[in-house]
Amino acid sequence: MPVDPLWNSTTAVRLAAQRRPGALIRIGRRHRAWTLAALADRIGCSPATVSRLERRTQVADLALLHRAAQEVGVPRHILMTSLAPHSTTATAATRVTASQRDAEEDPMRRRTLLTATAAAGPVALLTGLDDALADTPAPPGAGPLDRRLTGARSLYDQGAHARLLAVLPGLLADAHHAAGSRRGLDQARLSAVYSLASAVLVKLGSYGRARLTADRARTWAEISGSPLAAAAAARELAIVLRHQDQHSAAQRLMASAADGLEATGLRSDAAAAAYAQMLCTLAYTAARAGQRTEALAMTEDARRATRRLAQAAPPGLLFAISPAAVDLYTVGVHWALGDAGAALDAGKNLRPGQFPTAERKARLGTDMARAWWARQRPEQTARALLDAYRACPGEVRDRPAIRHIVDELAERHPRTSGVRELHAAVARTV
Repeated sequence: MPVDPLWNSTTAVRLAAQRRPGALIRIGRRHRAWTLAALADRIGCSPATVSRLERRTQVADLALLHRAAQEVGVPRHILMTSLAPHSTTATAATRVTASQRDAEEDPMRRRTLLTATAAAGPVALLTGLDDALADTPAPPGAGPLDRRLTGARSLYDQGAHARLLAVLPGLLADAHHAAGSRRGLDQARLSAVYSLASAVLVKLGSYGRARLTADRARTWAEISGSPLAAAAAARELAIVLRHQDQHSAAQRLMASAADGLEATGLRSDAAAAAYAQMLCTLAYTAARAGQRTEALAMTEDARRATRRLAQAAPPGLLFAISPAAVDLYTVGVHWALGDAGAALDAGKNLRPGQFPTAERKARLGTDMARAWWARQRPEQTARALLDAYRACPGEVRDRPAIRHIVDELAERHPRTSGVRELHAAVARTV
């Protein structure tokens, strides 16, 4: 389909180079002779919201921006240019002219800075991530992006939340720089970085920031055209919506993502794993909304979808789903439905060795602990949380809901076996 000459005009090219996506929306709207109200009707918001979208240089809602861009016909490559970080030529030049001694010391300095920053803890590191989200920093160029993204995912799987938060700003900067290639693969990588950021922010209970990063993940996934990136981004956004008590919106989003994957034919194991993961997340979302029949049906659908997959998913996959992982989701589904007995029954035969990462091993402990706590069994709760802590301290220490159980155990059952040890262990790592 030919591109409208408007988007090759001097004005459009200048606005994209100036990183003014809102202004691109405005010239596209005016080119179609639409009023603010006309565009607002098409994208489901108020005329005042469209006006703010067009005027502002900082984008607050990338999903809304993307819908508006589609409506007025902004080509994907033009929109991507307008969303890219500003040039950092001066900064790069300064680095090039640094002394050889500085270059040799840089890796040690980076490691020292990373260690000191990570020691500050996840909450302190949120400020650095906030800065990176508000204004993408200069790309550090610290190595191949694929390798660093794999390393960042490994930090998530280890529950090393502080270390992950410390590396995310640089990773985002380099991913944005790479996305300037206009290649779908590079744009999908940028979406993956934002999805990872959203996942760790949800762990920390920072849902406002997680919503922002999930929106950006979804936008870049749509620009990339990657079905797997789109599925991952939709899942992260649905999880955030669920935590914000927007269960219906989360269910609609996940159902659409699952339908989109199913329409591809699920020809690869990666697509089949993504589909099973969507069903698991949809089941848990339905359970949190109190929809018992739908939640249990989706759980069974997910179990059927994993039959072609390996019994133990290898680490490092975008969707590390397996039959055991579905059983673990079933524990959460029953707990969310208020049936702690069924949750405990669903997890009674699960063992940490069935899960490939420290994060999942610990999640088994925390999910069982929630069920034991609902049954008012403090000793079993403490034992399950100690198992989780030994597998992955961050899963107990950094998740607000789990920390709340630890604190309540210490307050209400200080003499129960395991409680004092658990509380002391978590307190030491704060």
